[in-house]
This record gives sequence, structure tokens and C-alpha cells, in this order.
Amino acid sequence: MGIVGLYTHVVACAGIIVMHTSSKLKREFIKKWFKGLQICCSSKKMDVLERKKKIKFCADIAMASAKNATTSWSNAVISDAMKYEENSILMDNLLSHKSRFIPQKTAAVCKMIALHKRFRSKKILKKCCSVAQRAKKTFPPTSNLATYIAKRLVKKRTQVLKRLVPGGEAMDEFSLIKEALDYILSLRVQVDVMRNLVNATEVLNESNSPIVD
Repeated sequence: MGIVGLYTHVVACAGIIVMHTSSKLKREFIKKWFKGLQICCSSKKMDVLERKKKIKFCADIAMASAKNATTSWSNAVISDAMKYEENSILMDNLLSHKSRFIPQKTAAVCKMIALHKRFRSKKILKKCCSVAQRAKKTFPPTSNLATYIAKRLVKKRTQVLKRLVPGGEAMDEFSLIKEALDYILSLRVQVDVMRNLVNATEVLNESNSPIVD
């Protein structure tokens, strides 16, 4: 099935999906995702891998724009996509209120830069500590070993989480947890919609299949 056929098939399922969708975020995501797929129809012929990437990209941008610039991770997704000229048509169509993203995005970026500078300042101060203090942190007393290991594990998990959440590298721990929870819920919305799409496809296939006596 080509990308045009894929879009036609998705649109055929739209009514069934929307009928079973009560969430406002889901409805907004569906509308923007379908619109994104429609724009992809005007693109050149794509192989399976390119098609998968395009569908995933449209889904990510649709979800980020559906959040309406209310989260840092969605602003990070939009900001990253806007760097490339090839995405301009898709962005112009999905971001119906583009001006909402620009000022809030700038504020979010400024906040991230400020946090990054604060983090670097703390890092420089730590480097100025004496060798004895650093050695003490590296080799803690046996009584504090459990606490030391726990802190190291938390630090490693935090670093992993920062890489997973869009824009997470510049977030502080509190903001990171808040944004990660919202990002997870948004991904769940994507999964629910795609699962409904599969179910709707099965319903359409069954209704269109010839009846054998």
C-alpha cells in the first residue's frame, strides 16, 4: 500500500476512531495526525522504512502541537523540527497558531539556558574543591556506602531520563519528573489512537469482505 493508499485507509477509519474517542487531546491529535499524513501524500514515493519514519514524525509533531505549547517537551519537539526547511510545509499546516509556540518556546529556551548556566557554575565550583574533598566523595566511609550508592543510581537514572524526554538535558530534576509524566501520558494517547486504528481497520476489512455462502 502506497502512502496515498495508506492515508485514504486511515481517513476511512477516522469516523470509527473519533466515535470511540472522548478525550479532547485524543481528538486534537487525531485531527492533526491525519492532516499530517495528508501532507505526506504529496511527497515522492517512499520505501517502507521512509514511510514508517514519516508516520512517526507526523505523530510526534501532531502530539506536540496538540499540547498547544503548554509543556517544555512539546516546545522542544517543535523547535527541533522547525530547524529543517524540509519540514516547513508540515509545520505551517499543523501549527495553526504558530505564534503561540514562538514566544513560549523562547521563554522555555531562556529558562533552559539559565538552568544550564547554573549547572555549569556548580560544576566549576565543585572542580575548585580540594583533592581531599573529592577523594572523600569518591571513597565514602563504609557507614555512608549505601547512601552513596543510592545517590549514584539516582543520578544515572536521571541522566537516562533526560536523554529520553525531549529537551530533558536542560531541565532540573523537578521539571524533568513533571515533564516526563506528561510525556508518558502523551505517548499513551498515541498508542491508544494507533490501537484504535488497528481495530477500526479490522472492522472495515470485515465489513468489506465478501460473504461466502
